[in-house]
Amino acid sequence: MIPKAIPLKNEEMFRLAMRHTSAAVPNVVRDSYERLEFFGDSVLGLVVAQYLYEHFPAWDQGMMSKAKSSVVQEAPLAEIALSLGLDKYLELAPSEEATGGRKRPSILADVVEAVIGAVYLESGLEVARWFVLELLQKYLARISGGDVNPDDYKSKLQEVAQEVWRKTPHYRVVKETGSAHERRFTVQVSFDDEMIGEGTGRSKKEAEQAAAADALEIIAKARAPKEKIENPYL
Repeated sequence: MIPKAIPLKNEEMFRLAMRHTSAAVPNVVRDSYERLEFFGDSVLGLVVAQYLYEHFPAWDQGMMSKAKSSVVQEAPLAEIALSLGLDKYLELAPSEEATGGRKRPSILADVVEAVIGAVYLESGLEVARWFVLELLQKYLARISGGDVNPDDYKSKLQEVAQEVWRKTPHYRVVKETGSAHERRFTVQVSFDDEMIGEGTGRSKKEAEQAAAADALEIIAKARAPKEKIENPYL
């Protein structure tokens, strides 16, 4: 049964949107959500870009790009998936299930985009636009309230690093995994040559934000921020 919050009637389309690549059967008419997710990602980007263009006429391209990134990245989409209960409908291979795939943010974000793609294909752009704006309501409200990028951990880490240590964080990609369409990047952030945080994401920028968030969490746990922090990675 399709959740009531999703304006979709086609049960097979919904099941397809929930089917992870691990559950797809090669050479059989049993596709995964990859194509729908690819399409839905473009629909999501279009709707958010149009919203920002129409509601913030004074913003330049840089501000719109920053705001768009803050609402279409993995974290808010995964949160939306959980609020819709999509984790309960995911179709995963036993191996993926065993490694926590049902709660994995990257998969949850993917299925939200796949559902958006399915809604567009069934009902067209106007319904898809309404659906996207409903899903992103609270995140867009933050932007309207002046919080252009509430999850800009890189800027926050930069401020802390300069204030406390007079150092600049450096980011580097240490691993790339997955297919071309499901690429995952692992990034480490360091002060000088000392690694202080690590994160993963579907893009280098997203992984850098995750690494910065990890570093900020470590710093926040230190009792005396101006003293030397024990590095958990050493």
